[in-house]
Amino acid sequence: MVDRLARAAGDGDVAVVRRLLGSGAEVDGPVRAGRTALDLAVHAGHAETVGVLLAAGADLRQRAGEYAESTPLCLAAMCGHTAVVKVLLEAGAPTGAQGRMGYVPLVLAATTGEQGHPHIVDLLLRHGVDINRVMKDKTALEWAAGFGLVQMTHHLLARGATPTAKALSEARAGAKRSLKAAVNYALVIDALHATGVEG
Repeated sequence: MVDRLARAAGDGDVAVVRRLLGSGAEVDGPVRAGRTALDLAVHAGHAETVGVLLAAGADLRQRAGEYAESTPLCLAAMCGHTAVVKVLLEAGAPTGAQGRMGYVPLVLAATTGEQGHPHIVDLLLRHGVDINRVMKDKTALEWAAGFGLVQMTHHLLARGATPTAKALSEARAGAKRSLKAAVNYALVIDALHATGVEG
């Protein structure tokens, strides 16, 4: 029954998920690959299914992701699933460093995808997350600058991220590593210089 629950959750089949839970399926029972129904529903972006699983007692802090390196909120933030992030936050998901890798949801939202996920960044900030929270000794802005993410750099600065000499240093180091992205890094450096930061 756990395999059927996980499959239905991954498919977003809310009716089947409800029926299986009502029949006694273990909400956080892992399938052969070690992933749970909540993990698979989050990964696939099925917000309603996530809500049903949480209401049935699914653990917000469980390990998630292909290698169990993440958590439901981190996975949703990385995948860009805004509606799922909203459901998890409203259910009380933790927003600090989490999972085996010490991931910070805000940093993941700011740096995954082509230009990060600004809507998720904003949602996390509305839930009181500190924009200058650090993951592996760098803030979201410093990570974004290091990746040459022009739009996200501007977005974070507009939302009040602290411009730092470290962000500038990360952008300069990125420019040296990737000549193909030189234009992007130049724009990031310009944005940081415009704030008055030096280094």
